[in-house]
Amino acid sequence: MSSDRVDYIAPWWTYWLHNFPHINLRFQPIDKTFQPEDENYQQSLIFLGCVAAAGLGLNLLCLAIYLSCLCCCRKEEEEESKKPNSCCVTWSAVAAGLITCVAVGVGFYGNSETNDGVYQMTYSLYNANHTLGGVDSLVSGTMSNMRSGLHQHLARLDEIFATRGDYVQTLQFMQQMADNVIKQLLGLSDWEKAKVDLASIADQSATIEYYRWLTYLLLLILDLIICLLACLGLAKQSRWLLTTMMVFGVLTLVLSWTSLGADLATAVGTSDFCISPDKYIMSKTKDVISADIVHYYLYCNQTLSNPFQQPLAIFQRSLTTMQIQIQGLLQFAVPLFPTAERDLLGIQHLLNSSEASLHQLTALLDCRGLNKDYLDAMVGVCYDGVEGVLYLCLFSILAACAFTVMLCAIPRAWRQIACREQDYDDMDEEDPFNPRARRLGSQNPDHTNMHSFCSYSSSMGSQTSLHPPARLSPMPQCLSTCESKKKKNNLGGKVTSEI
Repeated sequence: MSSDRVDYIAPWWTYWLHNFPHINLRFQPIDKTFQPEDENYQQSLIFLGCVAAAGLGLNLLCLAIYLSCLCCCRKEEEEESKKPNSCCVTWSAVAAGLITCVAVGVGFYGNSETNDGVYQMTYSLYNANHTLGGVDSLVSGTMSNMRSGLHQHLARLDEIFATRGDYVQTLQFMQQMADNVIKQLLGLSDWEKAKVDLASIADQSATIEYYRWLTYLLLLILDLIICLLACLGLAKQSRWLLTTMMVFGVLTLVLSWTSLGADLATAVGTSDFCISPDKYIMSKTKDVISADIVHYYLYCNQTLSNPFQQPLAIFQRSLTTMQIQIQGLLQFAVPLFPTAERDLLGIQHLLNSSEASLHQLTALLDCRGLNKDYLDAMVGVCYDGVEGVLYLCLFSILAACAFTVMLCAIPRAWRQIACREQDYDDMDEEDPFNPRARRLGSQNPDHTNMHSFCSYSSSMGSQTSLHPPARLSPMPQCLSTCESKKKKNNLGGKVTSEI
């Protein structure tokens, strides 16, 4: 047995969580001892969830008051007042995005830590279950060999040695030794029930942890997507996208507070267990295994004696005595009774296999193997598991803060977008400096071309009646001068030809 074994020491955060007030639903303080079957203890954990629900209600009430004040108290839309509001919305969106990114990072880390802790616990439980199953298999196999195989060989040898009373007495003595071995094996605790319980706890824990991990993963992705879409809505100034994200933001806010309540109750309950896990385990196994055996495996130090040492020693002495008797019969009885050699060799083989099972049983019953599994399970639950749950609580708080800021910023942004569109409606649509007119012109190029074509046609049709000003049309004057010169040249040419 190792003397430098590391004992289990509960981490400091479990003591901090254990000191949380434990109050039932009747607002009465109760004992902080881990008692999951007790109704008052269950109510104390539910009370922590109710505290988170009260925080959710207060958060929604503050948001409702803020939105009511925003809708009722309208300010005059002046240029000086618009710039600070726009800056406030921008910085609020930036703050919400940064807090959401930090919250998602913390949530991923906490989700991974919790999953690692639960996986380590289930792995240790499966190892302990395998050890206990091996003990049960060795005990049942050895008892079966002693009851059936050895009894058949001894019955045939009793018929063969019927004429020799001394050999018959040796066979009877060997039967007594076999019965003594069976009695010592029956004195061991019944491991089958403990084996089934450990396997069931490991399976249930693995299933619950898988769905918990998947749920938090989807929640983290949902938070990130909602934050990105809200920022996209602010950048694109899309009112319908902002409205949709506001609805999803309220839903995510509810989920954040709900997860906070569940995580807080889980962390406190697990910390109550981690403060003194040995007491709870001994109370749960007192009807299955004796307290000395449980104490031996929980603490596993040199001051504790192995409770299986005496049965195993008697088992070893009985096997040794039977092997000596078989050696004597093989040496002295086989020359007289050759037909007895086969059964004697069969008994010798059975005793050798039983001795090998004894060595394996001694190794499995040693406290170091099961105590290591126990310590690994406690480290997984109380260190990685509780630490991960605390990070998930921090994620829920940060996510609630981020979406609260986002829900405060979206109505202001929505209102500013509506005010800008109303200002554009008040402007003259023919004003080339109107941003909306430029937007409409870029969106409908056919409409612009049709308008210019109609203007050109109307101007062409009224050339005879309208004379453009000289200062605005230098090109037509140049054309008329050139035409008059051509006419003079043509007339001059005609006069010359006539002469």
